[in-house]
Amino acid sequence: MRLASRTRPRRGVPERDAALVRELVAAVGAPNVRTDDAQRALLRRDASVFDGGDAGPVCFPRTAEEVQAVVRAARRHGRAVVPRGAGTGLAGGAIPLGAPVVVSLARMTSIGEVDRDARAVWVEPGVVNLDLTRHLRPLGFHFAPDPSSQQVCTIGGNVANNSGGPHCLAYGVTNAHVLAMDVVLPDGEMARLGGLDPEPSGLDLRGAFVGGEGTLGIAVRIAVRVTPNPPAVRTLLASFSQVRDAANTVSAVIASGIVPAAMEVMDQRITRAVENYVGAGYPLDAAAVLLAEVDGLPDGTAHDADAIARIAREQGATEVRLAADDRERALLWKGRKTAFGAIAQIAPDYYLHDTVVPRSRLADVLEQVYAIADRHGLMVMNVFHAGDGNLHPLLLFDAREPGMLDRVHAAGADIIEASLAAGGVLSGEHGIGVEKQAYMDRMFTPDDLDHQNRLRRAFDPECAANPGKVLPTGHSCADIQQLSSAARGLWV
Repeated sequence: MRLASRTRPRRGVPERDAALVRELVAAVGAPNVRTDDAQRALLRRDASVFDGGDAGPVCFPRTAEEVQAVVRAARRHGRAVVPRGAGTGLAGGAIPLGAPVVVSLARMTSIGEVDRDARAVWVEPGVVNLDLTRHLRPLGFHFAPDPSSQQVCTIGGNVANNSGGPHCLAYGVTNAHVLAMDVVLPDGEMARLGGLDPEPSGLDLRGAFVGGEGTLGIAVRIAVRVTPNPPAVRTLLASFSQVRDAANTVSAVIASGIVPAAMEVMDQRITRAVENYVGAGYPLDAAAVLLAEVDGLPDGTAHDADAIARIAREQGATEVRLAADDRERALLWKGRKTAFGAIAQIAPDYYLHDTVVPRSRLADVLEQVYAIADRHGLMVMNVFHAGDGNLHPLLLFDAREPGMLDRVHAAGADIIEASLAAGGVLSGEHGIGVEKQAYMDRMFTPDDLDHQNRLRRAFDPECAANPGKVLPTGHSCADIQQLSSAARGLWV
């Protein structure tokens, strides 16, 4: 799907918004409230291919109390609120719809003292994912979820989308690493969800909030689990003459009882782009490469690495290489993590898709993805979290070509249908946002959607938190028309 185009916002603050802006300035200070066209244009879209929305006033709070004050001011004026992280989201989840107050959390970047006994640390939502791990490593820990955008994405955004990453195969996605949160609810009240106790009492509202895409409130402090750095790590690179053989190797490794820390597959097109961009030592003649990593005690990692190499050869690997040292290992992962940037050599735009299919169907669905791209006249590259079946086809295109975006979105829809038909699900880590919204009733029954809507309304009875996202049209807050009449048309 694609959001309808909208006219550009006019200059200045609409007269009827003057009182709201005055309250926001009183809440966070004049330098931290922006109403100019340039700032609102920057925050009217995210990293997705979907057309931008309409941002109202933009606020940059620095404390939890300031976030509360902003939310309360917005509610007094009947305006919705959209939280904003680094804007790296790929499903349109951060696009502001209906001229809401945009709450940027970019200036909330403090990291507390690590509780070594609880293996936890409190952080603010604007902390960049990789910065947190860099802070923790000298202390003997790291933050396990490692999205490919970890150099820029924030912990608050990771919480909103329940983000994953290559090393979430063994360690789990963000939800497994969030212990508690202080949350500003849509009415401006503060609540703590979860706790540092091993078994917090009551309902798991923490678990409900993670992955809520900002529709349940704004996390202002997050207690994350820190993971001890492993004593030994071994990284293998296996080359294959067929993509199917690489996919089958993944299933065979898991079937053997080994759960690596990570298993990533890249096809030849993306491998060549990465090698030309980074020079990581990837083979250029392989149809696909499998990057597998095991960590733990030295003897155990040596045993598992040998077993994975043997299985890869049994499945048709033409070469299996063990990273000789930390430098080579880091270079191989640098190649994988910069894969999306590497495609700028080939095309100016790309649509990064996100579905999950059963590992046993990986090879079949990949063949369908190539056929779908050919049918729509598009180039596709495949790089994905193979261990948990999370596909990330990259559709390359030039948005300046007439009708191109329509072809891209049509191909994306076909990939969704192929994934669902294989027993898959809509998203592994990018979220629903506006991208998958129209397909929610393909995966969930009316009763399922009704219960999701009831949960959302329990947190947000007035549909004030990031409206127009996740639930499909006809289900409460999904309808842009249900936004307060005071919010519609003010900034357009």
